[in-house]
Amino acid sequence: MAIKEKLIDIVGTTRVTDETAKLESYTKDKSLNVPGRPSYIVQAESTAEVQKIVQLANTHKVPITPCSSGINFYGNTIPVQAGIILDLSKMNKIMAVDDRNRMVRFEPGVTWGQLQTELQKQDLMAISPLLPHPLKSALTSHLEREPRLIPKFEYTDSLVTMEIILPDGELFRTGSASAPGFPEKSFAQGVNPSGPGDFMWNRIFQGAQGTFGVVTWVQCKIEYRPKVNKTYFVPFKNLAEAASFIYKIQWHEVGEECLLLNSVDLAAILTEKWPGDFNKLKTSLAPWTLIMVLGGGKRLPEQKIAYEEDALKEVAGELSIATLPTSISGIPGIEQKLPDMLRNAWPEAKTYWKSGYKGSCQDFFFLTKLNETEKFLQIITEIAHKYDYPANDIGVYIQPMVYGGACHFECNFFYNADNAMEAYTVNKMYLEAASTVLDKGGFFSRPYGPIANMVYNRAASYTATLRKLKKVLDPNMVMSPGRLCF
Repeated sequence: MAIKEKLIDIVGTTRVTDETAKLESYTKDKSLNVPGRPSYIVQAESTAEVQKIVQLANTHKVPITPCSSGINFYGNTIPVQAGIILDLSKMNKIMAVDDRNRMVRFEPGVTWGQLQTELQKQDLMAISPLLPHPLKSALTSHLEREPRLIPKFEYTDSLVTMEIILPDGELFRTGSASAPGFPEKSFAQGVNPSGPGDFMWNRIFQGAQGTFGVVTWVQCKIEYRPKVNKTYFVPFKNLAEAASFIYKIQWHEVGEECLLLNSVDLAAILTEKWPGDFNKLKTSLAPWTLIMVLGGGKRLPEQKIAYEEDALKEVAGELSIATLPTSISGIPGIEQKLPDMLRNAWPEAKTYWKSGYKGSCQDFFFLTKLNETEKFLQIITEIAHKYDYPANDIGVYIQPMVYGGACHFECNFFYNADNAMEAYTVNKMYLEAASTVLDKGGFFSRPYGPIANMVYNRAASYTATLRKLKKVLDPNMVMSPGRLCF
């Protein structure tokens, strides 16, 4: 019996296809990664179906690539060696909301728009990255360790436990969710990430891009939505001054959301009407704006904000910063609107903020220290000049992490995907920037596509260890082969 017929036996005729047009829709995503064509697409609706599909692929040594949502940005759902696309978008249940432990458990097809909307009904919120696309899988974001807007230690690892179907079809759960009978017949609540044994298994499956198994649900930290907010928009002329302020304020461990945007990215986020509003904002905004939201929860919210304001003013005094603006000129009410914006997905009815300028955007990001960001910006700017890409068209987003101990440095290269030369130029610029930044000490914790080869070629012992682990978990090499270093 052919693979297609075996897949139909598992899920039925309506959820399996090898039609050319359908296959074509999975060959590429929003990135500039090389397209790849699958042989079959199968949609699973349950963990049991995922198990059977993975077991089938393993038995017949057919590559299988999981895909969680209808929109992807980094090439990690493009099949490298054909085979089966395992579409998990129909597994879209929010399985449990535990406000007592501040946890939510949900399936891979749950989008950011769906998750934040549901949690908001209960005055809760997931700890989200910067304005995620409403159709993007929230589970994928957690697996990919996307940086969170609140740079507190307790949110660094917001993914707590998970369920995985290993490459041989075995079901495996991490942490206290591995207790027998979880969740229906166990006292365990799945809120401890350690175990089974003395190991934190989440680390193996995060950032693995589907190469070690298929994650069928995750349990993640959530938080109560602040009852009272006060938002600051602190302008800076240069990146070094902004970095100094962030260091000092994060040492005080105050505030909720804290992020730094250049005028291009902030204009893209605040624009209501393209292109007129964008062009005006891009030139009128400060070169850099630190956005800081102070939030007060259920208990004594005004008092909490008051002492955090004192800390802000103290830091401003130390650095001779005369004012701490709580609004942006020409954008009335933004100080009230922005906290809710940052705690929700991007509105589905609006053009996504990374798509409004030129239609497409290639993200380039890595980890570094705040006091190194100016150096890296200069490197990237020089490379942009080399390729005649306007430096004042580059969006920059800097996210402090763990109280400013490190940061996520992201450049957004906007381009018109319908212009072949423009796409080619951005791709060449992206690759040269990656190679140069890697040489200068930038750390790519999430290497995608061609950057993966650059990283693994320079980390011999780490790469060797990963390959040994791959042989143990996936000896038949069926899970997303060719994606990383195997």
